[in-house]
Amino acid sequence: MSRRRFFVPEIRRNLAELTGPDAEHLVRVLRAEVGQLYEIADNSSLYLAEITNTRKSQIIFQIKEQLALPAPEVHVTLLAALIKFDRFEWLLEKATELGVDVIQPIEATRTEHGLAKAAQKRLPRWEKIAQEASQQSRRVRLPLIEPAIRLDVSLQVNATVRLFLDESPATPPILSQLPTTRSIDDRVALLLGPEGGWTDEERQKVVAAGWLPCSLGQTILRAETAATAALAIVKAAWELSRNAPACPPPAAP
Repeated sequence: MSRRRFFVPEIRRNLAELTGPDAEHLVRVLRAEVGQLYEIADNSSLYLAEITNTRKSQIIFQIKEQLALPAPEVHVTLLAALIKFDRFEWLLEKATELGVDVIQPIEATRTEHGLAKAAQKRLPRWEKIAQEASQQSRRVRLPLIEPAIRLDVSLQVNATVRLFLDESPATPPILSQLPTTRSIDDRVALLLGPEGGWTDEERQKVVAAGWLPCSLGQTILRAETAATAALAIVKAAWELSRNAPACPPPAAP
């Protein structure tokens, strides 16, 4: 069974401190004791650490060794139009589990009134959800959750592959829009619309900015379902390319 993993703010003098709800969970639920080993991450490196002191809401770890990092994966930014917060938080949790690097909430024309303004106050809660999902899925780095911005601003995101999820009938499937040559150095951006869908004006703006429209099939998916499906496809496609055997050299004439 894999060891539990927790994020700590920093490593200082070979020691790390865990406080708050995570520490309370370790003490009360997991019955953490001095001498037990856990994995801890500081958002850049991974360590095997031993508990040296426990209190009600504080645990002190001593680093035993630095662990190898997992193989790097393709960088993915999810630009998701704001939806009702219970569903957006589900989206955030699942996107984190699937390995998203950046979540950029956006305000579209059909975004429900007031969501963008209220989103700013939700950032600490969303970061906590992302941290819990990262620990559960054994990530080493937390996803970055950006403040909400307007769609027009988001279209200039730094990415080498820009995929625009659209439910229009003539939109080509997502697999046909992926580049045939894929590299771990690619940066993929996925643009996801609101519950009411894109307006024609927004579609024109997105395509004019160089984004590739793509669909996830003939059925109309909820926004949070579309996000997880698209992320899974992108991650699997780049993972397949990385693990594909090299082509043999051409035979001599």
